[in-house]
Amino acid sequence: MTFNAIPLLLLADLVADLPAAVRLQRLVGSLRAHFHCGAVALLKLEEEHLRPIAVDGLSSDALGRRFAVKDHPRLAAILQRKGVTCFHHDSTLPDPYDGLIEEHAGEPMPVHDCMGLPLDVEGGRWGVVTLDALEVGTFDAQAQRDLGALACVIEAAVRITRLEAEVRALRLSRGPTPLGTHSPREESDIVGQSEAITHLLHELQVVADSELPVLLLGETGVGKELFAHRLHQLSRRAAKPLVHVNCAALPESLAESELFGHVRGAFSGAVSDRPGRFEAAEGGTLFLDEVGELPLSVQAKLLRTLQNGEIQRLGADRPKRVNVRVIAATNRSLRDHVRDGSFRADLYHRLSVYPIPIPPLRDRGNDVLLLAGRFLELNRARLGLRSLRLSAPAQDALHRYPWPGNVRELEHAISRAALKAVSRGASRKDIVTLEVDMLDLDALDTALPAAALSTGTTAAAAAVTPASAAASMREVVDASQRGAIRQALAQHQDNWAAAARQLDMDASNLHKLARRLGVKV
Repeated sequence: MTFNAIPLLLLADLVADLPAAVRLQRLVGSLRAHFHCGAVALLKLEEEHLRPIAVDGLSSDALGRRFAVKDHPRLAAILQRKGVTCFHHDSTLPDPYDGLIEEHAGEPMPVHDCMGLPLDVEGGRWGVVTLDALEVGTFDAQAQRDLGALACVIEAAVRITRLEAEVRALRLSRGPTPLGTHSPREESDIVGQSEAITHLLHELQVVADSELPVLLLGETGVGKELFAHRLHQLSRRAAKPLVHVNCAALPESLAESELFGHVRGAFSGAVSDRPGRFEAAEGGTLFLDEVGELPLSVQAKLLRTLQNGEIQRLGADRPKRVNVRVIAATNRSLRDHVRDGSFRADLYHRLSVYPIPIPPLRDRGNDVLLLAGRFLELNRARLGLRSLRLSAPAQDALHRYPWPGNVRELEHAISRAALKAVSRGASRKDIVTLEVDMLDLDALDTALPAAALSTGTTAAAAAVTPASAAASMREVVDASQRGAIRQALAQHQDNWAAAARQLDMDASNLHKLARRLGVKV
């Protein structure tokens, strides 16, 4: 590809109606082909970190990583300088992509050339583009001039992608953005490119600007709090507080006071007036996490607040108006709680005006590797390692594992494996590769809680004969789950809601799992 050809190709993409990810991926692919290099990465500056937006030639988890600028002197140098910065093969500065180049996965970077270019958009430093070549001398003086000449085209691609995103956001908005407010942060903390997560982010974008109560539904560990933050950031209330209340941690005797406040003398120990969480969230958003755990007495008062927009402090004579949007979240089936009388039906209908299910990690495809990349980089920095990566079998294991604890469990598995690697003598100067056994997934081999399995494991294990010792982990897991479900149903006379509570599962998830396992048709 000649130098004249690549600007024309990139310019053609600028006028084409392309999804942002496609346009930027074609950009890095074209750069890699033109410069005949091993890897190209486009990274966006977000406070003190550089986040990969598009990569070509790096490992599949690279898009999930965040590179702290202070930890990577090459990236810091590219950011600080003007024009092209080139690091020749004899540079002593560590390379941020050690162990991440596809052609040399898990190996120290061979002697190679590297160059990078800072990118400015709308008068501010947007990020950088980096190129790594495995052959010495690839980035000669002419290559550096070519990259410098392409700076305006690369910046134009980034700017157009950004403008298109803003236009789409405005079209989805139900009104103009209030003056003096900042546009919401991009979903930089929400890692994922799967169809499930893309659809979810679009849905959040649509509903965020309304005043409707939202009920976030999802298994434990899926990141309900993170999505609640996203909803708040996208709303017109973004400049006001977001107050988080963990309803499961509220003692019944203090729940009313915590939510609605109290006046002096309302109860023993109330020595002064104290506002509650509703007042703290005035003008903003109140996030009620694990809302299904609220006592019935508090549920009635919460319903009145949602209906009338008024609160009454404990011990007060008069109500007080509040302007608060409520976002609730639960990992349980509130419908089942309504049926058994532990949750008010009228409150459920008021909270679930717009329910949003959050997909479990097992339904998010390759997102598991992107998230793993994020946690790998965090642990690399935390432990002071040169590089931290997953072996190919470990990546495959992450894909196959059902992740009953979802993203939280993945984070813990990566952190645990990194510590194991260090404890086994891995040098901080080496490229540390995590193997399957370090992840310890076989110790967490079920989508049901360990306590639940204790009732059904014996029967399930008895069904696994010595002849089936070579069975796959998935087969063993499935057998164990079937045994646990059948035993719970037998104990509760086929009452699915009661079985779900015993197994500490959402009832709807239990039905889905039972159908997959053949327990239910």
